[in-house]
Amino acid sequence: MNETIHWTEHGRNMHAIWHSDSRHPAPSHIQTISQINTEQALRLMRQNTALLWRGDYHQGKQLLAAIKKRVHSKARTHTDFHKHRLQQAQHSRLFQQLLIEIQPDGLLKNNRAPNIAAALNDVFGSPNQHTLLLPLHLLLGYIGAHEWHKAGVAIPALNGKKIHIPYGVFSPVRGEYLELVAQAKLPSPCHTAWDIGTGSGVLAAILAQRGIPHITATDNSTRAIACAQANIQRLKLNEQIHIQHINLFPTGRTDLIICNPPWLPAKPSSDIETALYDPEHQMLQTFLTQAKNHLTPHGQVWLIMSDIAEHLGLRPKEALPKWISTAGLKLIHKTDIQPQHPKARQQHHPLAYARNREITSLWQLAAK
Repeated sequence: MNETIHWTEHGRNMHAIWHSDSRHPAPSHIQTISQINTEQALRLMRQNTALLWRGDYHQGKQLLAAIKKRVHSKARTHTDFHKHRLQQAQHSRLFQQLLIEIQPDGLLKNNRAPNIAAALNDVFGSPNQHTLLLPLHLLLGYIGAHEWHKAGVAIPALNGKKIHIPYGVFSPVRGEYLELVAQAKLPSPCHTAWDIGTGSGVLAAILAQRGIPHITATDNSTRAIACAQANIQRLKLNEQIHIQHINLFPTGRTDLIICNPPWLPAKPSSDIETALYDPEHQMLQTFLTQAKNHLTPHGQVWLIMSDIAEHLGLRPKEALPKWISTAGLKLIHKTDIQPQHPKARQQHHPLAYARNREITSLWQLAAK
């Protein structure tokens, strides 16, 4: 969300470009501060007054951390998914009320502020030319993502080679489903493959490593396309993998179509959540409905899905098999694996009852 917002500071009329990745509205009332305690800050923020932090950068971080700790300590625990999501959105909107001003070329005027130009360039693709206002917690997310991007994620299914993921692109930390793709039996012959919603490009890279000579990876996200292109080039797989900035399918037919769609049927509250949430499974059902028309006679569809939506009561257990059948597809083989990520083992998370029972599956499908 980008718009010009105005405020008054020391009798002067000020303005800057408001930037936030969330879908909450821009603040309408801004108060500049350089010192305030947690209770005073929370009282103003709950009255819809955004606080523009002019004090020491690290003290601003400490204030934000204290605000989050206070809010979370008093929050009710909701085991209902929708109530949990609503509470998350309310907290997000509240935390968005502590702002920081960024000068052109990524400069911060706050005392002891770091150089954030590289982190912002990672997000925006070029140095910012305007004064920006954005939530401090979002800026900290940008900085953390930049360090994560530089370090990369080692992928065992790629023999330990790294995938580098910038802010705004889904990270392949769920290594268990990558292993399913690396080990599943390919259709025969398998000269071509499509990776639909490629994101970081990791699934396309695994298929290329398995020897498929012609792979097309698609995505409708500009950030994802740039990320996938960089990873494919870094892995020297340009000859095998061609990337297209389109929604869902290229034209023609292929031997293998692979897709790891969003697993939860809920509305995203920010752009980055579109990789996780698919309202009413619209993308999934569209993918299944159209996939059969793009297969060669011996072709297969590989669908990567978690059953967590079923444990959360968001999708009946029989829904996915029914959608597959209605789309003119049949199940050839299904391989299940338990998630290995740390969140699956957390016992105190409100949704632990679902996460602890979650199974990730590779559905290998063919035309009826």
